[in-house]
Amino acid sequence: MANSLVSILIPFKNVEEYFEECLESIRSQTYQNWEVIAINDHSDDNSLAIAERFSKLDNRFKIFTNTESGIITALRNAYGHSRGEFITRMDADDHMNQDRINTMLASLKEKGKGSLAIGQVKYFAKDGINDGYDRYAKWLNQLTAGGTNFEEIYKECVIPSPCWMVHRTDLDACGAFLPDRYPEDYDLAFRFYEKGLTCIPCNKTLHYWRDYDTRTSRTSEHYAQNYFLEIKLHYFLKLECNTNKTLVVWGAGKKGKTIAKSLTENNIHFIWVCDNPKKIGKDIYGIKLIHYSKLKTIENPQSIITVSNEQEQMSIKSFFTDLKQKSAKDYFFFC
Repeated sequence: MANSLVSILIPFKNVEEYFEECLESIRSQTYQNWEVIAINDHSDDNSLAIAERFSKLDNRFKIFTNTESGIITALRNAYGHSRGEFITRMDADDHMNQDRINTMLASLKEKGKGSLAIGQVKYFAKDGINDGYDRYAKWLNQLTAGGTNFEEIYKECVIPSPCWMVHRTDLDACGAFLPDRYPEDYDLAFRFYEKGLTCIPCNKTLHYWRDYDTRTSRTSEHYAQNYFLEIKLHYFLKLECNTNKTLVVWGAGKKGKTIAKSLTENNIHFIWVCDNPKKIGKDIYGIKLIHYSKLKTIENPQSIITVSNEQEQMSIKSFFTDLKQKSAKDYFFFC
């Protein structure tokens, strides 16, 4: 294990403008015993030529073609070709801190199996970063600093993809890249959580996220908000939902309606509450909305909160604190 092989999995498609910088950041790593398994997902620009040039310069770069299409099948393909005892991912348009692999590997060796190495992240862009992305990165880094990422997993993806590393055996136990569920990074985060992996705290920026208009997470339908809600509800019902409690949905905005509709279609009973006087008493999907104060009279409630306003979230937390209910047990923020 002293000189363990680390496999770096990279799906790529039409990233000629950024790919060289990405691959060069890997070549510059302080830790040297790695292999790159790069899967060409049917690029029609010069991305493949760039990858092949690096492969000729350095035989640690191994290039293959996706036999199907899409990032999930590319990741399966990459994983099937990998040989490393430790596995990590890389996005073809980002770049690494030169000590990323060494830092993550050292922390995994120290903590042992059942651990998940993560790192802090930073956005960069030619025209500057919008406020939403900046707030997300700061929120995520705060969690990563304390290793408390899974405490807020129902809010947003709490594992800074692709800035993670695991033992191969742990990734296998989590199902690796077998599920077809998008967003694939959020689904994998939930499976890390489901299998009880422990996030190793990190205070160092190890990965740089590039933002630009045609980035996949901006343009692909697989990263639309409804997919995130579907994943949250899927794992909530699988891992958290207590059939001895009364399920409550709080909020009747777009997200609240999406959750309520899905529960209704699956014949799952719930009570729907909000604080909007225009919606209280209305019948939506056959469910009549009631005022949230009724929660005080509901025995053993378990609530999904779909209210995204930060000030309102603080008030909601205070409300549950007064009821002696606990976050991530009695109530879960879905945004």
